[in-house]
Amino acid sequence: MAYELGFTLPVTPAIAGLLAVLVASYRQVIAAFPDGGGSYAVARTHLGARTSLVAAASLVLDYVLNVAVAVTAGVAALTSAFPALYGDRLLLCLGVLVLITAVNLRGIVEAARVFIVPTVVFVGSILVLIAVGLFRSGPVSTVTADGHASVLADHATTVGALLLLKAFASGCAALTGVEAIANAVPSFRRPRAKRAQRAEVALGAVLGVMLIGLSVLIGRFHLQPVEGVTVLAQLADASLGHNWAFYVIQFATMILLALSANTSFGGLPVLLKLLARDNYPPHVFALKADRQVHRHGVLALALVSAALLVFSGGDTNTLVPLFAIGVFVGFTIAQVGMVRHWHLERRAGGREQGSPGWWGRALLNGSGAALTGVATVVVTLERFQQGAWLIVIALPLLVAAFGAVQRAYARIGERLGLGRIPEPPHRERSLVIVPVSSLSRLTSEVLTAAASLGDEVRAVTVCHPDPEDRAALHALERSWAEWDPGVPLVRLSCERRSLGRPIAAYVHEVMVSEPAARVTVLIPEAEPERLWQRLLQNQRGAVVAHAVRRETDAVNRRLRFRLM
Repeated sequence: MAYELGFTLPVTPAIAGLLAVLVASYRQVIAAFPDGGGSYAVARTHLGARTSLVAAASLVLDYVLNVAVAVTAGVAALTSAFPALYGDRLLLCLGVLVLITAVNLRGIVEAARVFIVPTVVFVGSILVLIAVGLFRSGPVSTVTADGHASVLADHATTVGALLLLKAFASGCAALTGVEAIANAVPSFRRPRAKRAQRAEVALGAVLGVMLIGLSVLIGRFHLQPVEGVTVLAQLADASLGHNWAFYVIQFATMILLALSANTSFGGLPVLLKLLARDNYPPHVFALKADRQVHRHGVLALALVSAALLVFSGGDTNTLVPLFAIGVFVGFTIAQVGMVRHWHLERRAGGREQGSPGWWGRALLNGSGAALTGVATVVVTLERFQQGAWLIVIALPLLVAAFGAVQRAYARIGERLGLGRIPEPPHRERSLVIVPVSSLSRLTSEVLTAAASLGDEVRAVTVCHPDPEDRAALHALERSWAEWDPGVPLVRLSCERRSLGRPIAAYVHEVMVSEPAARVTVLIPEAEPERLWQRLLQNQRGAVVAHAVRRETDAVNRRLRFRLM
């Protein structure tokens, strides 16, 4: 963003016009697809699976980058007010991310309540800043920028189309919140579609007023970008002075920008749920926790965002070049899909009975597709060497990953016979194998459970060649004979000090020699009274269970006996 400030005002009308088109278009997307999903839902319905995956991948990348950019921008507002914190910005970013994640794990309703006050304070502060600044003939104060080196290059005064494109590319990042509302429609209260449409219009109005007002003030005060100070901090200094109002705006900006990452925490888990329903990411992303939170989506977003913050060192300028590309791909796909939507709706209603005004809606979406398509090309080309090449690579890789997961689920479904009526269940002879190493109350409990489950029960124990183990085996055999539980004790010899593999090999041998028997391995384990006492366990049960599960198809059960 080093060169763009001088060209902010000339490109602002273009960005504001694009914002108006997008808001109007996405109100139609919300009405047509009230279950959420945004561009993915539109593309899946009207443009095919491949295009829908491109839209989904672009949205996933944008959501992740939105979190990283929002957090770094919020911390940048804080370090602009307190320059001594500039060297610790990465730790501050990670701390803010942890707080946002914790709030979102508590649930959407709680998160929304937390964000109301900072949002009102921020919007009110910016509107006051703009109103006061419009009556200033010059900056009241430049204390914030004094002593900071300019980041303008020597050739920054060269006027040309390239610089205008750079300004346009930076300004377009402000539009990326438009898609998030359409994706997260199910998160709104009923009537969801109406509330989401109102939120879309409100967002567009606020963004438009702020975009135009701030760009006018940048031109009026002739601001130049400096190292370590945000443009908004300079505007607050110039309009209101370096006083309490300046710090109010910086704190409000920090909180709101940091918490604006909540659009991703609200939108990405919903998107992943829709994708999981279509077998593209793992099904675990469709699960909800007790607080009706898609916990796995929230945690995955937090982890990837943390990695991006570490990669960038908490520097906003490293992340911004990657930010807008993904969402503009989604914008373009959504608008093309909506054009087809209106065309199909007209055909379904007949040429004469089609939806009133369908051509106007199609024209609006077609114009939006053209504008966002151009914006995608502009931002990608202009920011390619500054990191946009990562998105160009990551987007097809993510699409390929979605396809691989879907094919894996298809193979699993075929082997499980999903969608087909299976054979009727029938009874088979049941054989239960119980690993034992000593006589105890636990041994009695597990053999009792085994006798209740199977027609035949066999206890097995592993013998190693060293004298100490042989002595323990002989003692066990004598005690077993004296106890006489009515269950044979099978000795499994093993030259190596291995526990799981000999038992797994015996189970495999039994399954081969007795194919008509249904084999179950019942592994006894003691459940400690205290959580810390689990550190005292030898984990023999876990070793046996892992070996049996990996090397056989037997039913693998672990019987836990609570030590109360």
